Amino acid sequence: MRRGEQPPWIVSDELWAEVAPLLPPRPPRRYRYPERKPLDDRKALCGILFVLYTAIPWEYLLQELGFGSGMTCWRRLRDWNDTGVWQRLHEVLLRKLRASGQLDLSRAVIDGSPVRALKGGSKPVRARSTAASRARNTTSSPTRAASPSPRP
Repeated sequence: MRRGEQPPWIVSDELWAEVAPLLPPRPPRRYRYPERKPLDDRKALCGILFVLYTAIPWEYLLQELGFGSGMTCWRRLRDWNDTGVWQRLHEVLLRKLRASGQLDLSRAVIDGSPVRALKGGSKPVRARSTAASRARNTTSSPTRAASPSPRP
């Protein structure tokens, strides 16, 4: 990060203008703790980006940073993922890049290895069972029993 540059986890006004309409509306304030206000969505997004950028565990996100608790940010990430926010944001950003001519698909790669071929493809090899079974006896040999040695 260069001097004077914003850290990558700080959401710019331009990016926030794209993200904010995609977020689901916040539920009304709780009756149980009416004095506790919910964390602003923009701060929660900055907290999510901070954790993802620095790769720290969620529980180590300090509230003193102004992003709320790690658990709050994790819950927002989960909720936004469940409502499809990230997929819609991805589509919006791709559309903007394509419209401005900044999307170069000449180097795009599609990986189909995890997709099973349904028609005509070979069937996957059956996995060995990991269920409990009797172990082989290693003290005896599968050869026929030895005869006693002749006595001189």
